[in-house]
Amino acid sequence: MPDARRALGQRGEDLAVRHLQQLGYQIVERNYRCSRGEMDIIARDGERLAFVEVRARSSAAFGTPEESVTPRKQARLAAVARSYLQQMGSEDVDWGIDVVAIEFTPRGDLQRIALIRNAVMEMP
Repeated sequence: MPDARRALGQRGEDLAVRHLQQLGYQIVERNYRCSRGEMDIIARDGERLAFVEVRARSSAAFGTPEESVTPRKQARLAAVARSYLQQMGSEDVDWGIDVVAIEFTPRGDLQRIALIRNAVMEMP
């Protein structure tokens, strides 16, 4: 991954964490990895466990951040979430997959940040 893209992703994740904390989320883990993939943020939203995918864009050339969460990506996120729940023995907990969409101007200024709760419905 090119350095500029990695830096944009890291900046987006840091902004997402702050945004989630302002909304009352408690961060449990960042960059959880397993054989199924990676989850950017795992957080508690009250009693609910939120698996959070962060999508940041500095250009609309390839669509909005939300549009980048393709059905294939959704399936991978659901598989990672289920893997985490199984690993932690928490399969009965209330949980969901949220997306934090972030848009930057071409100069790098924050243009928009939005939380989409339950953006991904559980996949089989």
